[in-house]
Amino acid sequence: RFARDTVSPSMKAGTVQARGMTFATLEEGDGPLVLCLHGFPDHARSFRHQLPVLAAAGYRAVAPAMRGYAPTGPAPDGRYQTAALAEDAVALIAALGYDDAIVFGHDWGALAAYGAALVAPTRVRKLITAAVPYGAQVSAAFMSSYDQQRRSWYMFFFQTPFADIAVAHDDYAFLERLWRDWSPGWNFPREEMAALKETFRQPGVAEAALGYYRAMFNPALQDPALATLQNRMMMEPIEVPTMMLHGADDGCMGAELVEGMAAFFPRGLRTEIVPGTGHFLHQEDPARVNALVLDFLRS
Repeated sequence: RFARDTVSPSMKAGTVQARGMTFATLEEGDGPLVLCLHGFPDHARSFRHQLPVLAAAGYRAVAPAMRGYAPTGPAPDGRYQTAALAEDAVALIAALGYDDAIVFGHDWGALAAYGAALVAPTRVRKLITAAVPYGAQVSAAFMSSYDQQRRSWYMFFFQTPFADIAVAHDDYAFLERLWRDWSPGWNFPREEMAALKETFRQPGVAEAALGYYRAMFNPALQDPALATLQNRMMMEPIEVPTMMLHGADDGCMGAELVEGMAAFFPRGLRTEIVPGTGHFLHQEDPARVNALVLDFLRS
């Protein structure tokens, strides 16, 4: 479970069983479910500004620690591909006692959210994603855009054995540099970086976090049973009303990658480029992001 000092008085820490794993959760409120899925380098506290606001608006907001991110344990099958994350999201909706949910994903959580909406559109009422756009243009950028290749250097570095040492070196200073590079205008609270490093110090977390990236490029690390879903992700239309949030100054995924997304969302796509924010926009300007989220949920 989460340590008490990582949970605000209004949040509850819990666990839920899904797909052979015990997911640790932070949650607040009662009502329709909003499932909040974090990315890298991050953890469930990423949504600390959203959970109370969603609860006040009449929702039950739940942020699980994703597979491999303590207090959630490692993937029992060792799989960290995006299709597995998508199946986790669908299973968590049912495990939390709901037929459907609003799914809000950031970074890797956005990829999980897209996949959940693709594989089980009737289980995802609305989709909110942040910091990672959807569509074939995103994959193409890794081959055609020098700017995006430069931003994505870490993905390729993570394929090497050097990454295991580099990420952990000097008490995970690497994570702090990524936050600064990806959100260059954010003077993040020191206690939040301390909390993130404490998560990464837990056994197996750094290995799992790197495993997400290694599964991207190595078919041997992917489950053959998930091949069909894996091949559909980022390529096929999503039949769920969606809002995409992106920081104007994102140093990880360029805001230009949002262009072309609308063609993949026949039930509607609302795009919001949030000025003055980078990759961690929901933490950098929570008031603006929360207002956009609530407006979308009311529409």
